[in-house]
Amino acid sequence: MVGSKHFPADLLNRRRPAGDSAAPRPKVVGTSLRQGTAPPRKSPGHDATSIYLKEIGGSRLLTSAEEKMIARRIRQGDESARHRMIESNLRLVVKIARRYINRGLPLLDLIEEGNLGLIHAVKKFDPERGFRFSTYATWWIRQTIERGIMNQARTVRLPIHIVKDINSVLRASRFLRDEQETEPTAGEIAQHMQRDIGEVERLLALHHRVTIGSTGSSGVDDERGPLESLAGKRDAEPAQCAQKQHVHKILDRWLDELGEKQRTVIERRFGLHGYRRQTLEQIGLDIGVTRERVRQIQIDALKNLKNMMESHGICSEFMLD
Repeated sequence: MVGSKHFPADLLNRRRPAGDSAAPRPKVVGTSLRQGTAPPRKSPGHDATSIYLKEIGGSRLLTSAEEKMIARRIRQGDESARHRMIESNLRLVVKIARRYINRGLPLLDLIEEGNLGLIHAVKKFDPERGFRFSTYATWWIRQTIERGIMNQARTVRLPIHIVKDINSVLRASRFLRDEQETEPTAGEIAQHMQRDIGEVERLLALHHRVTIGSTGSSGVDDERGPLESLAGKRDAEPAQCAQKQHVHKILDRWLDELGEKQRTVIERRFGLHGYRRQTLEQIGLDIGVTRERVRQIQIDALKNLKNMMESHGICSEFMLD
C-alpha cells in the first residue's frame, strides 16, 4: 500500500511518542479530510494496527440525543460536527472490518475501505428517519469493504505492488466522486494523490484491462458491491435497508404485545419463527376458524403493528417486507 498521504482522509492527528508532555489528543483533522484517511502504515518498534486502535479508542461514543443534534448540524453544513460524527464511529469501522479478515485484504486496508463508507454515511444520514446512525452506517461500511475485496480479486494476477497502487487510485477516485458528485478525471486523481498523471492513467488502464478479462464486461467497471448486486434492479436505499434491520430486530417484542390469535396468524402468514408461509384457508383449518375470520384477524394485527411502529417513528411500509 502506498503511503497514507496518497489516501483521501487521515482522520486523526497522530500521537507523539509516549512521555512527550506536548503530545496532542487524537482529533479529526480540521481541514477537509483530503490529506489521507488511512491508519498508520509504518511505525518502527510498534504494531501499526495497535497504534491506530489506541488512537481511536479515546473518542467518546455519542448518545442518541447527541447523535441527532450533531446530525442536524451536519445537514446545515457544520464541518466540525461532521468530523465529530466520523471520529465517534471509527471503532464501528474496525469492528466491521474484522469480520472480513482472511478475505484477501489486510486489516488496515479493510479499515481504509470502511472509513470511506463511514464518511459517505455521515454525508447521507437523515436523523429524522427514526434509527441510530450506526445502523445506517453499517450498510455503507460493509458495501465499501466488500467492493474493495472484489477489486482485489479482480487484480489478483498482477504483481502485489501494482495491485496496492491500483487499490489506492480506486479509493482516491471513489472519494473524489463522492465529494464532487461527478466522475473525477485522471488529472484530478493525480493532483489529489500528488502523483504523476501518467502513472495514474497507467494504473487505471491496467485495472480496466484486468476487469474486462475477469468479468467479461463491456469495459465499464461495475463497482457495485455484493450487497448491491444481491439487490438486483430494485436496489434498496441504505436508509431503507437500515430501517428494515431495525424493524426486524424489535418485531419480536411487538408480536408479544399482540393477542395469541393475532400473533399466530401473523407468524404463519409471513413465515416467522420457523413457520412456512400459509394461506388464509390453511391457517383457518389449523386454528379452527373460517378463512374470512383469519383475514379479519390479520387486518387487525397489522393495524396494531402499524400503530406500534409509527409511535416509534418508524415508517410502516417496511413492516414484514
